[in-house]
Amino acid sequence: MREKIIHKASELFLTLGFKSVTMDDIANAMGISKKTIYVHFNNKTKLVEAVTFTLFENICDGIDCICLDANNPIEELYDIKMFVMQHLKNEQASPIFQLKKYYPNIHDVLKTKQFEKMHQSVSESLTKGIETELFRSNIDVDFIARLYFNGMTGIKDENIFPRDKFTMEYLIGNFLEYHLRAIVTQKGFTILNKFIIKNQSS
Repeated sequence: MREKIIHKASELFLTLGFKSVTMDDIANAMGISKKTIYVHFNNKTKLVEAVTFTLFENICDGIDCICLDANNPIEELYDIKMFVMQHLKNEQASPIFQLKKYYPNIHDVLKTKQFEKMHQSVSESLTKGIETELFRSNIDVDFIARLYFNGMTGIKDENIFPRDKFTMEYLIGNFLEYHLRAIVTQKGFTILNKFIIKNQSS
């Protein structure tokens, strides 16, 4: 039952927002009593926390599978982009910003976890790119990995990139190209260019 509650709450939070959805809404959507939810979660904050970190772990698992299967680090990043876009398609209520506003402690812990995961993943990808001569050998892996996290986090700031002007797909796609153009070798650019052309035609 705990997993079912997390699953349904996830759907509602991503669609309507963390603030808007009440425990009554979740109980009604599941056809159960609110008491049943409170058996597993003492309050809404505990449920928001469980939902947030379950979603995070699911995304991490998906990214790990992509990293194992990808032919090269350039393809890997584009596959991760597609996976993230698939995940974001049901998000209609800017959940990260609601989380930051109404549950700042959970948001801060999530951001730390995201940084640790992305820093490790991107560092490994960059190292692989250098070893296969797709990325320049003189790049500072730690610096670029931190810069990448900062950039991916920054493009989600709606004050700087308003959604009525930029779609998330446009932002992620263009940031990814910007990031890769700065670090690829000529060999790497040949692969990157195929993805650029494919994106332009789709």
